[in-house]
Amino acid sequence: MSTPSPFLQPSAAACPDALAILHLKRDLLTPTVLRTYDDEQLGYAEGKVTTTRYGNYPHSTLIAQPWGSQIRASLVDTGTRGRVGLHLGSGKKRKREPSSRSQRDGPPPVERAIKPGPEHTRSPELKSTKPPIPAPTGFCHILPPTPEIWTASLPHRTQVVYTPDYSYILQRLRVTPGTTLIEAGAGSGSFTHAAARAVFNGYPKDPTTLGHDQSTQELPTAPPRTGRVWSFDFHEQRVQKLAAEIQEHGLEGIVTATHRDVYQDGFALDGPSSNPTINASAVFLDLPAPWMALRHLTRHPLSPLNPLISVHLCTFSPCIEQVQRTVSALRSLGWLEIEMVELSSHRIEVRRERVGLQEEGLRGVNASPATLEEALGRLREVEGRDRSYHHGMTSQTRGEDPADEATGEYVSKQQRLQHIRDAQADRKLYNEGRLVHRSEPELKTHTSYLVFAILPRAWTDDDERRAHEWLGAGPVKESNGANESKSKRQMKREAKEQAGSSKDIEMDDE
Repeated sequence: MSTPSPFLQPSAAACPDALAILHLKRDLLTPTVLRTYDDEQLGYAEGKVTTTRYGNYPHSTLIAQPWGSQIRASLVDTGTRGRVGLHLGSGKKRKREPSSRSQRDGPPPVERAIKPGPEHTRSPELKSTKPPIPAPTGFCHILPPTPEIWTASLPHRTQVVYTPDYSYILQRLRVTPGTTLIEAGAGSGSFTHAAARAVFNGYPKDPTTLGHDQSTQELPTAPPRTGRVWSFDFHEQRVQKLAAEIQEHGLEGIVTATHRDVYQDGFALDGPSSNPTINASAVFLDLPAPWMALRHLTRHPLSPLNPLISVHLCTFSPCIEQVQRTVSALRSLGWLEIEMVELSSHRIEVRRERVGLQEEGLRGVNASPATLEEALGRLREVEGRDRSYHHGMTSQTRGEDPADEATGEYVSKQQRLQHIRDAQADRKLYNEGRLVHRSEPELKTHTSYLVFAILPRAWTDDDERRAHEWLGAGPVKESNGANESKSKRQMKREAKEQAGSSKDIEMDDE
């Protein structure tokens, strides 16, 4: 592992060639990889630039900034960047495709090829960049990547498992640092990143080394246990994209993405390994038909489950019919403590609400009268302004001077708003108003049913013998007859039933 993962061990500030999240507003986050040069060669004079609806942010203004800093947007040079054709080194404009041209357009115009100049052949790292100019409006906050933030900003390839779901799932599966977990149905990688952080307890020396659970600590020669996540998906392109993200995020020593149909092929490992099985103690199945994969999760010689401890399982299903079939399969395969859970989470917004006429013209406030005195004062002001207006009109009609009869000082709306803005500088707005809370109007999640089950460890005759010796109960008695394995109460009941049946036979003979 050359550099630590920003998801597991973030640095104090944003670093080049590392993932960062631009927080633009609530529920609007943009992930970007910080570069000291324009790797896409889009032609911005300021180097690499991330463009959003709330402004442009050159990466030179983001690198080396402490996490959580507020970054102002910049004015970038968009008129001379030559976006199209620059990365090819030709400098030519892109031609319209022949299929999109109509017959009346005629033959395509002949364009003169521009010979690549030294500015096109020069390495992007050596290109000089223009210092950015701060924009009058627009800002963002730069945040380190975490599984929660990544879930809210990742590119959706499939329906994702959101934070309220996977946090509860990991707790019920008893995932701790050093756990080996199987995930089937990786999808967009939301649960994968959360599971990687939950099992992380250090980077393995060899990325191909398997994780070991607590049960392997009883062996004195066992290597230190390291948490692992084995992720499976049947869609090859999704697996390739997930593997690329894992490598880019520095998780390749903890997460292994495998392309496989677990319905047919199970969870066996590919390639030579010192340990032929995964020895997982937790399983998460996000599959359309999880009951078809359960036949590979039993106690058999090549099972991917750890044979020395109990295994916890969770399935994620959107339909109750899937739950019914899954529960039936779990019961038939010996899983215990089967339980279904449905999660419904809300996000509650807590903020200060400022109400009053002194808030007029300000943003995010309620500029209505807060008290009866404020309402009466505004009403007197409006009535006085009306009287002043009508008196002026009457005086002009009669030819009198309107200033002869004073009707009070008139304050325009613009003057009143300017006075409120001037007084805002001396106010402690963070401590004004009353605390209110409101539930989120739209719940950003989807209906899902979680089925949990536990598969106890395999119990053999040798385990029973060792348990007897450890408890001091002596050796296990060998069974010589059928009655030795029965209790006295059961033997007495069977004797009575046999005696009753013999009496019935005698009565039939008579």
